[in-house]
Amino acid sequence: MNILIIGGTRNMGHFLSLALLEAGHTVTILNRGITRDELPAHIERLRADRTIPAQIEQALDGRTFDAVVDFSLFNGTQAQVVTKLLQDRTEHYIFISSGQVYLLLANKQRPFQESDYDGELIPEPPLNTYDHEEWLYGMQKRHAEDTFMLAHREQGFPITSIRLPMVNGERDPFNRLFAYLLRLRDGGAILVPDEPNHPLRHIYSADVINTIIHLLETGKGKGQAFNLSQDETVSLQDFLKMLGDEVGIEPDILRVERRLLEANGFLPECSPFSDKWMSELDNTRSKTELGASYTSLRSYIGRIVRHYERNPPQQPTSYRRRQSERQFAQKHRGNE
Repeated sequence: MNILIIGGTRNMGHFLSLALLEAGHTVTILNRGITRDELPAHIERLRADRTIPAQIEQALDGRTFDAVVDFSLFNGTQAQVVTKLLQDRTEHYIFISSGQVYLLLANKQRPFQESDYDGELIPEPPLNTYDHEEWLYGMQKRHAEDTFMLAHREQGFPITSIRLPMVNGERDPFNRLFAYLLRLRDGGAILVPDEPNHPLRHIYSADVINTIIHLLETGKGKGQAFNLSQDETVSLQDFLKMLGDEVGIEPDILRVERRLLEANGFLPECSPFSDKWMSELDNTRSKTELGASYTSLRSYIGRIVRHYERNPPQQPTSYRRRQSERQFAQKHRGNE
């Protein structure tokens, strides 16, 4: 198969490209070319800034692909451009969406199922707030999905939408799990907000890749959306305990009022997995209809930790205020 991958080469697009090449497929990647990738030189590279429609139109002019996987589409306008460009020029288009499309719903319960997508939406939060930024991200992903599904109903556009929660993997560009590791190892308290304290149900990046390849090679799922998610639902405390077990360190977790952490500028860096805008997805449909299977949480945490031990990344920006965090923790405990 001749497969186009749009964006994502810093993370999952990198692993997907390598897996497809190993399986004998032809891979072309399209991105802005700003960040140097680490993929084989023989892969064809197309360059375009998709926020400028003329550029992506020029890059794809006259091209056809057996399938397209799009990691970097974020709104309905971009979806309209894609449906126009790729109608009748690809047999399968896989859109990487987000579990955040469910967090805009007013009266739905976690974990979210695909059937929960339709429903009353929450009001728009105030402008220039963190909540508004996250609301807008989810709303734009919804607009993109709605555009694609309309194109499928009216024109047969071959869309499959994949809704993802937080993705953990060896090439996380934000190094979130690594930042927790650094906090474990430096001996200071890990600051965690006291609420909303949602349980975690993430996914391992390799499981996403495996499911995408299955969709590409079988052609399943056109006109449908699927939640992908690990099987386990755990508390942040249990997650950090698993992480600590890998390095032989008992985590020191200090719960603090969220307003205090926000006022001191510690969130979300001090505990990115405590974000209020983090989805929890039911994966039943992906298992029954696609045969998807998921790596256990403990197993993939171990893989990621071993990767970081062999390939330690640079200190993430989310660790830059760690000294202030530790000083705050000592003072907070002293005032209790």
